[in-house]
Amino acid sequence: MSTLHRGHIFHLTGRPSVQEAAEALVEIPDGALWVEDDGTIAWCGRYSERPERRGGEVQVVDHGDAFILPGFVDTHMHFPQVNSIDAYCGGQLLEWLDRCIFPAEARFADEAFALGAAKEFCNRLISAGTTTSLVFGSAFPVAQEALFDEYQRRGLRGVIGRGIQTVGPETAKPLITSEEDAIRLTEAEIERWHPATEEAARRALVCVAVVPRFSLSVTTKTLAALGELYDHYRSSGVYFTSHLSENNRPGDGEIAAVLESFKVESYLDTYDGYFLPGGKKGGHSLLGRRSIMAHCVHCSDAELARLAAAGTAVSHCPNSQLFLGSGTMPWLRTVASGVTIAAGSDVAGGDNWLIPYVLNTAFKVHISEPGAAGVALHPAVLLHMATVAGARALDLEDRIGNFDTGREADMVVIDPSRWEPLANSLEWGVLSDDPEKRTHGRLFTLLMACNEVAVAETYVRGRKLNDEKA
Repeated sequence: MSTLHRGHIFHLTGRPSVQEAAEALVEIPDGALWVEDDGTIAWCGRYSERPERRGGEVQVVDHGDAFILPGFVDTHMHFPQVNSIDAYCGGQLLEWLDRCIFPAEARFADEAFALGAAKEFCNRLISAGTTTSLVFGSAFPVAQEALFDEYQRRGLRGVIGRGIQTVGPETAKPLITSEEDAIRLTEAEIERWHPATEEAARRALVCVAVVPRFSLSVTTKTLAALGELYDHYRSSGVYFTSHLSENNRPGDGEIAAVLESFKVESYLDTYDGYFLPGGKKGGHSLLGRRSIMAHCVHCSDAELARLAAAGTAVSHCPNSQLFLGSGTMPWLRTVASGVTIAAGSDVAGGDNWLIPYVLNTAFKVHISEPGAAGVALHPAVLLHMATVAGARALDLEDRIGNFDTGREADMVVIDPSRWEPLANSLEWGVLSDDPEKRTHGRLFTLLMACNEVAVAETYVRGRKLNDEKA
């Protein structure tokens, strides 16, 4: 049976660049979204203009005054950090990993603990309206099995990869494998969970990524072996993701440590195959159209240009960048490079699961950039980061990201009546008399003032998901 969802619709039609987001913005106050029984969108428009159904029943789901948006895409999060939000370490990134995160992740070797964590992780995604996620997984196969099983059982869309570490400090010892086991376990995960062909991957809800934690967690031998492995599986649609240029504390921060450890001039070189001393070629590049680098706060213009040329996207995680004192990704310079910029919560360095909260933080940090670098992000640009750009980063733009005909019906229903501050702002806030500016103002308030309490329903491929909290 097909379903007609009635509500206040916002989405970005077509395939807009971030600069074109405002022109692509569509608002339909009394809108209707026609979803076929296979989960694809047959039509989107005004309820009063809905087409007649020829044959078969149509179920009408009236969401009243609630808003219907494309499902949120979170392009950077950590499964084994599900219980580590707001963990105190008294330092920045490397201290936080050493004192808080490595010990927390070690607990996932316990099967019962991992099973409970996988259920909670999926509950949190559904509650936050996140329909698609790119996930740094656990080092332990038993935990990975639990997470893949839970995604499939719940009907979530995601890309997951086991966390790869072959070197690290004493606190990371339980997470570290040999070089040989790192490749063996990663290959086994791909063979078990990733679709066999690129075409099958384009239809699947769950896929696999190759995921070294960051360059400091692996050796040149690991990078060379991962390059060979990824080159072998790239044609079947396997993904790659890691961290890049997150923390630039002088002397002993992440970037300085990478440059010193590998004796290279560019952090990006370590992922691009040039990881031998002096930036010499040592293996295959891990960059490409299904690769996503998290953070990119301190990238040079040359690194950004290389990311854009390779089709590699950036996962922008302003919450965690504030929490760990990493700085602010330069918005105008990053956009000018042509790289795709998608939103990432970075749970648990990011201390909130809700993608609109990430957008809220992004607006604040970029309007506060010094001098001419400061910019007030348009609400359509914020929506772009959360939907279209995330779909593009994951090479899923032909399937998700908006409500164009033929896309799969991933959507989130936001009901302001469930969160009084949002309802009051939308009802009583002053908006422009100009219709276009009124649309922009309404979307801005919806995104900036949204709270997880207001997320009423979450759908993937037209199917309502249950957070199973009861």
